Amino acid sequence: MERIRLCRIEEPKDGEPVAIAPGAYPPLAVYNVDGDYFVTDNTCTHGSALLTDGYQDGATIECPYHGGAFDIPSGAATTYPCQIALKTYPVTLEDGWITIDPPRSEA
Repeated sequence: MERIRLCRIEEPKDGEPVAIAPGAYPPLAVYNVDGDYFVTDNTCTHGSALLTDGYQDGATIECPYHGGAFDIPSGAATTYPCQIALKTYPVTLEDGWITIDPPRSEA
């Protein structure tokens, strides 16, 4: 299985997530949290906001619409009105790239 290259490791800065639109897959967000990299869906589970338009504070991403928030490493909803966790993806670093395995369709 070929991994999906999302971005170079230097692109996401601590506190500045990167939005990725990987073709047939849902919009993704790539985060740098103190030098560790994480990937989640980029769409808030409460509203249709892109989380990369919100505010990252450490390991928390706040939605720009209603101020709800999520824990980046786990995807857990941490602040109301968000209640449904974000989907997270295991990250692999390959040749200077942040990559993930292709998401499986959930049929």
